[in-house]
Amino acid sequence: MQLQQLAYFVAVAEVRHFTQAAEILRVAQPSLSKQIRALEGELNVSLFSRARGNITLTPAGEALLPLAKRILADVDTARLEVQELAGLKRGRVRLGATPSLCAGLLADVLRRFHDTYPGIQLIVEEGGSRDLVRELTRGSLDLALVILPLHGDPPLDTVPILREYLVVASPAGPDQNVPERAAKAAKLPRRSFLRIEDLRNRPLVMFRPGYDLREATISACRAAGFEPRFAVEGGEMDAVLRFVEVGLGVAVVPSMVLAGRPGLRGTPLVLPDEEARRGRHGPGLLRTVALAHRKDVELTHAARAFQETLQTFLAEAGLAGNLPAGVENLVSD
Repeated sequence: MQLQQLAYFVAVAEVRHFTQAAEILRVAQPSLSKQIRALEGELNVSLFSRARGNITLTPAGEALLPLAKRILADVDTARLEVQELAGLKRGRVRLGATPSLCAGLLADVLRRFHDTYPGIQLIVEEGGSRDLVRELTRGSLDLALVILPLHGDPPLDTVPILREYLVVASPAGPDQNVPERAAKAAKLPRRSFLRIEDLRNRPLVMFRPGYDLREATISACRAAGFEPRFAVEGGEMDAVLRFVEVGLGVAVVPSMVLAGRPGLRGTPLVLPDEEARRGRHGPGLLRTVALAHRKDVELTHAARAFQETLQTFLAEAGLAGNLPAGVENLVSD
């Protein structure tokens, strides 16, 4: 089995078309087809079903695809690691992060890292925590900022780095462009805090599946004895915040994402009294963010440098009181 054969297989599997895959790879289509046949012969299985011109993966192909992607990603990482031995003048860091972090403090961390290591390429993938865990496990990322606890016991090492409190985002005030009926639906009691129970019968703007915030909100509502009602669902962070601004409903979000959004207000969300008494960090609903990487792959020099930059930044910002509102540093100085 050759790496070239795996690369050809992945290309065809992604576009489901031999000619298009050959064009992407800049090789002749007959040569690509020959390598695919050689791979199938070596494995003694058919990887593609070619019925009536439609290309689909066979069960064997479905099983091979994530493994092939991971092998190719590991080879690419090994190549870059060797290049980095020249003193971090070249290299790459593939980082995954949740939207709240991308919109918040991550930009300052990236700027510091880029100023220190200008030759290192930074690739940032924004997504929900569960999506990022999946991509990290597949080898598509070097590091990811994810939400604890992880689901399904993936083979990852995690280091908690910060804690962020969750708030209920709602329109900040009357808006002439928001219909009166929608504004009333999104209006919440004006108190210094809210309980999960206050969300009963309130229309919620909900994130798409893959966001840890979605599961956390739904679980908290069910634990309080009711099923949440969605006004709209399926959005990314920016869309969810905009939907709240126009009065479609309210949303549970990290407090840091409301910075610079005067059209929204955030009200702290507290746990039921019994849960608050058991908690160690006060009554607020919160989540812990960790830096994760695969257990079976040694971090590259560039990835280790980014990890150190991130932890140093958080420790310094925590001591100086410069972290966003609702964020607590968990990194020791």
